[in-house]
Amino acid sequence: MKVILTDDVVNVGECGQTVKVKTGYARNFLIPHNLAIPATKGNLKAIDNVKKEKELRDKKRLRGAEKICSSLEKLSLTTELVVGEDDRVFGSVTSHAIADLIKEAGCEVERRWIELDEPIKALGVYTIKVKVEKDAVANVKLLVEKKA
Repeated sequence: MKVILTDDVVNVGECGQTVKVKTGYARNFLIPHNLAIPATKGNLKAIDNVKKEKELRDKKRLRGAEKICSSLEKLSLTTELVVGEDDRVFGSVTSHAIADLIKEAGCEVERRWIELDEPIKALGVYTIKVKVEKDAVANVKLLVEKKA
């Protein structure tokens, strides 16, 4: 079945593209979730409107993401970890803990936005990347201290 994508779909295509997909996938997923419309003659003529609507949505979403990024850039977070002999750290700082620290500071972020290769298991100062949108990334400073 040929459909016109009304939004970007991973591993299928981008907005405005005409793609051929399995009939069940189009009927049961793409069309009900407003990710695609059937590729009829009338819809093919109206494809420009679909692209313009997508651009407006993306611009609005990016403006909101940039506001969040600017507030995140101002943050400087501090957390404490229990430390044993030779400054060996017990536990670690995970993306979940960082999301909670940011939430306490007054910004709403989702845990999946925080990009950590692995949990932080040492004392020091770290720069954490928070990817709000595809084109909007904020750097947040995190200080990991010894718990008194």
